[in-house]
Amino acid sequence: MIPVPAGVIELRDARSESMRTVELQAFEIGRTAVTAHEWASVPGSPEGSGDTAPRHPVTWFEAVIWCNAVSDAVGLRRAYLIDGRSVSWDVSADGFRLPTEAEWEFAARAGSTEPRYGALGDIAWSAGDDIAGPQPVAGREPNAFGLFDTLGNVWEWCWDYADTARYGDYRSLRGGGWADREWSLRASVRRGSAPDAVLEDVGLRVARGVVGAPGVDEAQGWSARADRERADVRGPRPVGWTPLRFEG
Repeated sequence: MIPVPAGVIELRDARSESMRTVELQAFEIGRTAVTAHEWASVPGSPEGSGDTAPRHPVTWFEAVIWCNAVSDAVGLRRAYLIDGRSVSWDVSADGFRLPTEAEWEFAARAGSTEPRYGALGDIAWSAGDDIAGPQPVAGREPNAFGLFDTLGNVWEWCWDYADTARYGDYRSLRGGGWADREWSLRASVRRGSAPDAVLEDVGLRVARGVVGAPGVDEAQGWSARADRERADVRGPRPVGWTPLRFEG
């Protein structure tokens, strides 16, 4: 895990063409994506190879379950309460978790305001390398925080919903994968998919850190209230939109 300092980041919403400023508390994030070896070493994890390439494919549900298993294994408090398809985040827990999109992008940029922190061929595995799958982690240059492969190799799950108005319960992915072209390999690019989708080019990078008080349902750029407000679509619904229906 790499310590990331407190800071401020601006996030862009392409659909609404808006920007928002997020103030972040200090937190920790994985130096690399979780490898197949790390995944398999946690008690109760599905069997897998012991290599140093990122674990893939990983569904969002598998990712949060694995985070709780790692927390249990090292004696930390679980970050997630999981009840079927319902998952809530205890922001006061010190256990392992997925980063929020704001945390992920702040860590990936590491102070850079450019689309990427270096030349693509120096920092990322991408379609330009003509490879058939993810490569061992930390094979290319790190960013200024010491993080490897934030762009390329595998997409990485984040905690946030992609868009509760348009895509229901889809969760966000960041970073791009080994088969993606230059356009997708930028710090601001986001993708979404169903939390139970099995996608060959998707893995995870873990975060850790207490970022709120017990019972608080917002932290690090994420807000349960904002999720609900965004899903509350009034009037005619655009074709293809599937607003998330929250209970209660």
